[in-house]
Amino acid sequence: MVQNLRYILPNAFTSMNFLLGVFSICWTTGAFASFSTADQIRMGAYFVILSALFDKLDGFAARLVNASSEFGAQFDSLADLIAFGLAPAFGVFFTYKMYAPDWFQNHGLLMVVALAIYVLCAAMRLAKYNACDSDTYHHHFSGLPSTFAGMVNATLIVFLNTKGVFADSSTFIFWVPLIVFVVTGFLMVSPLFLPKLQPRKNKAFNMFQIVLIVLTYVAGLLFYNEKVPFILEYLLILGTCYMVIGFGVGIAYRKQIIEEAKKSKQ
Repeated sequence: MVQNLRYILPNAFTSMNFLLGVFSICWTTGAFASFSTADQIRMGAYFVILSALFDKLDGFAARLVNASSEFGAQFDSLADLIAFGLAPAFGVFFTYKMYAPDWFQNHGLLMVVALAIYVLCAAMRLAKYNACDSDTYHHHFSGLPSTFAGMVNATLIVFLNTKGVFADSSTFIFWVPLIVFVVTGFLMVSPLFLPKLQPRKNKAFNMFQIVLIVLTYVAGLLFYNEKVPFILEYLLILGTCYMVIGFGVGIAYRKQIIEEAKKSKQ
């Protein structure tokens, strides 16, 4: 009984991520409107960002107290589905619904299809990771992590909303959030490889990674504060560079990555 107490810590962090995802949906849909006058889309996105920042704490805690378990792995995937699958999907859906109501009225079916694609891809990506990829690729992700997809979509809708993009449906940029939404959905289940952020042989590169990670945590924690400049821009530029450069590296070294994975299994 006493030994089982060590599982409380990692599962507590997973529970926090799960609830952050639930609260994000509640804020975005207006279910918490009676508690606060805060911008519901930005607040909903903020909870997604917080969940992304704290996403690795449950795994770190499990390794720290030697409390890894199959239950924890499945619970973590369920929490990720809520926080990075459903919550960002509701964010994109309700942003168009609230800020472009006339366009939404005429394109409601399109939004439903886009939401379905993204959520299904997030669910399949998490199931695929648990069933196939968790012990196969140690230095790369197979497909875009749901954490990253959720973070990108949450940041993008808030950034473009602050620029008034959703007020004019005649511009191409009006369609950008929807396009990114669907593309990131397909990228989650794609066979493309993306390098993980982990220690490398190059010390200078390791220091560069650490600085970027620290800046990302600072930017994420300050995400809701509209008075802090360039927070949204930093997160979007960083996310875009990571995807473009990362997937490019994955394509260039695809055969080598697969060969290394095969050797590690032997």
